[in-house]
Amino acid sequence: MGEIRKYLGLALIAVGGLGLIGVHGRAAAQDMRPGPPPMERAFGERMHGKWWDDPQTAQKIGLTADQQKKMDDIMQQNRLKLIDLNANLQKQQTIMQPLIEAEQPDEGKILAQIDAIAQARAELEKANARMLLGIRQVLTPDQWTKLKALREEKREEWKSEGRGGMRRGPGGPGGPPPDGAGPPPQQME
Repeated sequence: MGEIRKYLGLALIAVGGLGLIGVHGRAAAQDMRPGPPPMERAFGERMHGKWWDDPQTAQKIGLTADQQKKMDDIMQQNRLKLIDLNANLQKQQTIMQPLIEAEQPDEGKILAQIDAIAQARAELEKANARMLLGIRQVLTPDQWTKLKALREEKREEWKSEGRGGMRRGPGGPGGPPPDGAGPPPQQME
C-alpha cells in the first residue's frame, strides 16, 4: 500500500506539474515551477506570441517585411499541429484523473498513463521548439544579438516594476502588505 501511495503522490505531482501551456506548462507553485523549454528561453519568457509584428521590436532589431512574412508563415504552418498536440496532452491528463481518484488505484495503469502524459508533453515541446527554431533561423546573427539584448532590457524593466517574479518582503508573499495597500496586483503574462 505504501508503494501505491508513493506512486499516487508522484502521479499527482506529475499531473500538477504538467499544467497546460497557453502553449506553455506551468507548475502550480511558482517557486517550484520549471523554466520554459530551451527554445522558449532563447526567445525570452516575455516575448510570447507574434513578437515580430510589434512595430517597435521590428524596428529595434531591423526586421524586414519579408522576414515578418516568413515568420508568420512558419507559425501558420505549425499552428494546427500544435493545437492537435496540445489537445492530445489535455486528453492524456484527463485520462489520468479517474485513475488517480479510483477507490483502488491501479499502479500499472497510473504509471503507464504518466508515461503517456510525459510523451504527449515531449511531442508538444519538440514541435514548439521546431517552430521557434524555424523562426530563429529567419533572423540574421546581428538581429539575433539585438533581440537578445532587447529581451534582457525587457527583463530588467519587469524586475524594476516588480513584475519579474515572486516578490518577497513588504507587498510580496510571506511579508505584510505595504502601508495602506491591499494585496499586490495580479501578475499579467
